[in-house]
Amino acid sequence: MAAKLQGRAYLSSFVDAVLNKLSSLDVNSTPAAKKLADQKLFRRLRASLRATRPVLDDAEQKQMIDQEVKKWLVDLQDALYMADDLLDELSTKAAIASATPTPTQRDPDSDDDEEMGVVDSMRDIVDKLESIVEEKDDLGLKQEHVEDPDGMSWRIESSLLESSDIYGRDNDKETIIGLLLDDTRDDKLSVISVEGIGGVGKTTLAQLVYNDTKVVGKFSLRAWVCVATTFDPFHVTKAIIEDITSSPCNMVNFNSLQTELKKKLTDKTFLIVLDDVWGNQQDLWEKFLKSFLCGNKGSKILLTSRNKNVDSAVSTNNPHYKLDILSPNYCWLMFLKQSSLLTNSEQYATLEPIGRKIVEKCKGLPLAVKILGSLLRNKCDVGDWEQILESEIWQLPESKIVPALRVSYHYLPSHLKRCFVYCSLYPEDYEFDKYELIMLWMAEDLLQPMENNILENIGCTYVNELVARSFFQSSCCANCYKFVIHDLMHSMARFFAKGFYFRADELRKNATEIEVNTRHLSFTPKHMHPILELSKACTEAIHMRTFLCVLLPHIDEPLVEGDSWLLLLQLRLLRVLSLNCFVLSSLPDSVSELIHLRYLDLSFSSFDKLPESLCNLYNLQTLKLYECSVLKMLPSRMQDLVNLYHLDIRKAYSLKEMPMGMSKLTHLNYLLGRYIVGKHEENGIRELGTLENLKWSLNISNLQNVNSSDEALEAKIGNKKDIDMLQLTWLPEGDVDDFQTERDILDKLQPHRNLKKLFIDGYRGDILPDWLGLCSYSNMTMLGLFGCKNCSKLPSLGQLPSLKHLELYGFFELRSIGCEFYKSSNSFQQEMPFKSLETLIFQNMLRWKEWHFPDEFNGFPQLKILSIINCPMLTGDLPDHLPSLERLCIERCEYLACSLPRAPKLQRLYVKGSETDYSIPRVWSVSGEPGVLIEETQLAKSALECLARSQSTHIPLLNIENCWSDMSLPGDYLPASLQKLVILRCSVLKFSEQLQHKSLTQMHVKMCDS
Repeated sequence: MAAKLQGRAYLSSFVDAVLNKLSSLDVNSTPAAKKLADQKLFRRLRASLRATRPVLDDAEQKQMIDQEVKKWLVDLQDALYMADDLLDELSTKAAIASATPTPTQRDPDSDDDEEMGVVDSMRDIVDKLESIVEEKDDLGLKQEHVEDPDGMSWRIESSLLESSDIYGRDNDKETIIGLLLDDTRDDKLSVISVEGIGGVGKTTLAQLVYNDTKVVGKFSLRAWVCVATTFDPFHVTKAIIEDITSSPCNMVNFNSLQTELKKKLTDKTFLIVLDDVWGNQQDLWEKFLKSFLCGNKGSKILLTSRNKNVDSAVSTNNPHYKLDILSPNYCWLMFLKQSSLLTNSEQYATLEPIGRKIVEKCKGLPLAVKILGSLLRNKCDVGDWEQILESEIWQLPESKIVPALRVSYHYLPSHLKRCFVYCSLYPEDYEFDKYELIMLWMAEDLLQPMENNILENIGCTYVNELVARSFFQSSCCANCYKFVIHDLMHSMARFFAKGFYFRADELRKNATEIEVNTRHLSFTPKHMHPILELSKACTEAIHMRTFLCVLLPHIDEPLVEGDSWLLLLQLRLLRVLSLNCFVLSSLPDSVSELIHLRYLDLSFSSFDKLPESLCNLYNLQTLKLYECSVLKMLPSRMQDLVNLYHLDIRKAYSLKEMPMGMSKLTHLNYLLGRYIVGKHEENGIRELGTLENLKWSLNISNLQNVNSSDEALEAKIGNKKDIDMLQLTWLPEGDVDDFQTERDILDKLQPHRNLKKLFIDGYRGDILPDWLGLCSYSNMTMLGLFGCKNCSKLPSLGQLPSLKHLELYGFFELRSIGCEFYKSSNSFQQEMPFKSLETLIFQNMLRWKEWHFPDEFNGFPQLKILSIINCPMLTGDLPDHLPSLERLCIERCEYLACSLPRAPKLQRLYVKGSETDYSIPRVWSVSGEPGVLIEETQLAKSALECLARSQSTHIPLLNIENCWSDMSLPGDYLPASLQKLVILRCSVLKFSEQLQHKSLTQMHVKMCDS
């Protein structure tokens, strides 16, 4: 029989996984395994599993209309979990036994009892499976030959994944933009609501409007917050503040939050988007909106919602827009785009009528059109298209799941179905990290091993496939590793997860809803959550595999107090245990009994040490100790965690050194946080030599403990080709006796040429190595050199072709920057110096006097930010012309009295002399608006001349304060875009002519004698 287009049943890949585990088990590895083989239980198990496979696809379809078939599948899945757990226990004990050279002596009677317990358990499982196999004929389940589609066909280019092609919404977009730009209303604040059914494209429309150039130009301040199902004024207000400031907000009082938000919005014309709003409690909205009444006229709030009643709860007088379904013609255009069917292709005439009928079944929902179009991408066989059109799933009884989405799920490969359903553990609208999800999939054994491919790469392929099929969507944030699941897709995941997955958000007071079959549970800590009841209820689900605490952003509820979490340690089958929402002061030794555990998150805990028994967790892959700020040491037997893949010790500031024998963790791919070099050979830098698979970042601290270049060389930093970011840190301990040794050590720490970011802090030598400036480091985008207090000159860095950000701090012996900074004497072909550099920062260069440039210097063509702070001896010139410069900061450079660069694109200028208050000025702050501040400096005249030469149209503010030198302010010095002029305590400042300026609306002159 020919293979069908559809994906195999949800349980097919689970059966395969159990069979593979059974095949890989050595029946002679342990006495228990040998007894199981002798009693032919393994053979019976294999036969039962094979007998279920051919009927799974028929059963998956029939379960929608036949409750007996549905129960049959539930019973089968329960038995598969049990078989998988028992086989995992056997393989784990076999692996531990083979890794232990001298097995410990145990009580023979106890061993016999344990072995018989395993045999009895396996017999019960096999009996149950054989009974299930017998039932398949009574239920009339048919054998079908189904194969999963080739997943590799879904590995499309990233440009397609990020395509922003939108159809049929131009009129809707212009209407909403018109409402946003309308200033004719008397109200200071207007709330515009966009209402429509799920999947119709409300969020997409809001994104189009939010990023439109006219809207961006109109509003001086914009923020976007996803509200989701529960409208909580506290958390939404907090989220808005964080989006405006791009930094965390730690306030816990609602009044304080409202006051802070009011400060941010005062005298601003703002646009706040509240996406996916459900709550319609009028009293909550009235409290929430109080902070928004302080902005300029024309400020707007744009909200999207499925709930028709939200608009009336917010305001009855504000504009309301109903977003209708997409017209058939636009649906067809979108379908063509997603399916890659060309109108001039040979197949078009045959496939068009079939495709239009498929589109008709999507009922005008863009999400459904996009998903089914993606399903048929690059498939030109008529049979494939007809199979979608004629699928029996369209005829299934009405449910909460949109039929088109149910069809798309049906055609997912089996392994992707399991991975997608696992995401039902996330809250609705939750923004999840790609690599965090892959770590969870690994721990749950949901990734199918492939030859010559590591599991993480397989997981990335799965994510890409789910994105390509629109089951995942890229997040709105700039982070390319963040994704969300559309509400309708999330509802579908929860639908298919019923019975074995449970979200504690659904929990009522008595916590009785957790079924004994529940294997996976997630928990989001919220105020007044019945955590004790939850913990007790979990102990009833004795086969639980997952307890996942999901921390939401913008929520700083107190972490869960008490010892209720200890009850979770009774769940011996756990593979994922996340306790990052609990206040842990200690971890009991009994954690070692969780032999199946692969993923353990103890972040934010307050213990100062971990039990040595933790190192008995042979299967542990992920250990997260993020922000365990009082943790002083890791277990001494860390080397026993031979399967550890991911170790997160970021912000574990109290750690003193690494445990001995880290070199044995050869599977370690991620070491997040500091590798703290110890003073002994067994925990020194040599231990890094065997960790060849390290990825992303490597932070090596306490390098003062490295005694020779041979030790540094044995760390094999240059072999670690997957490291993107390297940080090397020395602590200031005593004086340096031998600069040559220090130079040799750093020379041997040369990284691989794939490196993108490098930071060197506290280097104790007097010369930096030549490899720093080699043009072969073509991927290097960021370089920071800090506290190199003995270095009297800078290395040649100008020929790094991709360098965008360069920070130089604390070169106390540096007196001059010369031509060697721009060009390397070792390179035959010299390019334009610093051709890609965008940010250049000098700070705390206490003896730096001169900055020299070659004749006809044309470097820094892309430089946007130049900052020179606390360089009190600097007297020399600055670059003459910086064509791309947007921000210039000069602070505490008392002797600098030169001309400022010509900068036609300048937007922010901050020039300040010495002063005790060194806080970041409002104009210069990252979130500040464009403007100029000139304060207490002899560079005031140069700064004004710089303004005169600037052609920028983005300088609305000029502040001149505490300038005592004699100077005049000609009208033609003022930028054409200037709106506000403030002059304070400038006793001899004069206007050389009558001030005429067409855009100036505010002028404040105070405490100026002249």
